[in-house]
Amino acid sequence: MIGTIIYNEDKSLAVKLNEEYLDYFSEKKIEIVPSSEIERADFVVVIGGDGTLLRASKKIIKKKNIDVFAVNAGALGFLTEIQMAEFKPTFENYLVGKRKIEERGLLQVYFKEEKIDVLNEIVISKEKASSKILNICVSAEKSMICSYKADGLIVATPTGSTAYSLSAGGPIVMPRIKAIVLTPLAPHNLTTRPIILSGDEKIILSLNKDQKGCIIIDGEIEKEISGEEEISIGYSDKKIRLVLPEGRDYYGILRDKLKWGDNLC
Repeated sequence: MIGTIIYNEDKSLAVKLNEEYLDYFSEKKIEIVPSSEIERADFVVVIGGDGTLLRASKKIIKKKNIDVFAVNAGALGFLTEIQMAEFKPTFENYLVGKRKIEERGLLQVYFKEEKIDVLNEIVISKEKASSKILNICVSAEKSMICSYKADGLIVATPTGSTAYSLSAGGPIVMPRIKAIVLTPLAPHNLTTRPIILSGDEKIILSLNKDQKGCIIIDGEIEKEISGEEEISIGYSDKKIRLVLPEGRDYYGILRDKLKWGDNLC
């Protein structure tokens, strides 16, 4: 068995865990290769917060059906669900075939003759120095959905529904559902609300011809867009395979992370 480790080098805890896990895998006689050789690996351990996993996802999808142990060494950790104390028991179960895997679907955005896979969300927003609202036309393959007048628009996966989209008033969508979430940012018309589309849809986004904006993918990749360009978004054929700890329950995660039912006042 071969594995690789990707960790947040800016977090001292992640650095410490990386060293600990290297010793652990050495004792197990498991070969660990650099992340640049991820295509040789059977599994990958990601150590950090959700941002670390988002950045790592671009490498992870290069290897089909690779299993991902996402260890939380950050703050909130919606995606990095394995707590530090859970990693070794979870991996021991994995070695003997007791594996609980949850696949997370990705979107694929196509623009400027480039295809990029997306784990969380695509954000269309106005230029930083601009105060003008955007007119974002969104169409499905056979019909127009809406012309959003807003500061921007979030196109999220179910995984991304608990990230930026949630803070902008979007719904929480269970990860196993194949869906696309559209959440407008500060819409000019207050009746323009978030909507959940079928993941079988392919949508086309465009700005008015005289407008310019930017597209931000998973909070990392940012590029300028103009009204002459169309952005095509649909489901990718790639997935992220997350290994889950024993007893993991998504509703429990929501109660823990979002403090559902707690008296916060």
